[in-house]
Amino acid sequence: MKKVFALPLVMALAACASSQADLATQDDVDLNKYMGTWYEQARLPNSFQRECAGDVQADYVMEANKSITVTNRCQSTEGGVKEAVGEGRLSTSASPVDPAILEVRFAPKWLSWFPMVWGDYWIMKLEGDYQYSLVGTPDRQYLWVLSRDKQADKNTVNELLDYAASQGFAVEKVVQTNPEK
Repeated sequence: MKKVFALPLVMALAACASSQADLATQDDVDLNKYMGTWYEQARLPNSFQRECAGDVQADYVMEANKSITVTNRCQSTEGGVKEAVGEGRLSTSASPVDPAILEVRFAPKWLSWFPMVWGDYWIMKLEGDYQYSLVGTPDRQYLWVLSRDKQADKNTVNELLDYAASQGFAVEKVVQTNPEK
């Protein structure tokens, strides 16, 4: 497996950092239920996933110290598999602490003290007892629709995208991860 280059990813995630707090998030998120494998169904285009052609998935594991190991994988445009391993944590800027407001870092651990390497990861909406997740950033530049199954219910995905539109996201630019042929 090829490793995704960290520098462009770090730069892209740094661009996610925002002080805007007007983005609605899901109430009462249980991070233990959120852990596991999620399959991307749709996303706003972004530079760090430019080489992802399909089969995008994210695996989340809660560690003993309450950090989250994040492993992102996708089928590359060249036919191989791209992988990036990072860390997630509760946002240091959310007060009070909100388990729906997370930060992720794919930069080397020795850079973790630098705030710009942490990108926003806000759980906006959950559906079907943690079967679907809508994740975005408060600057409205990044958006993902995730599901527990590789093939998601199209109506649920569209409902989540409609909700994202009501929150100010440019859903007309969204790309389907594995479009129907």
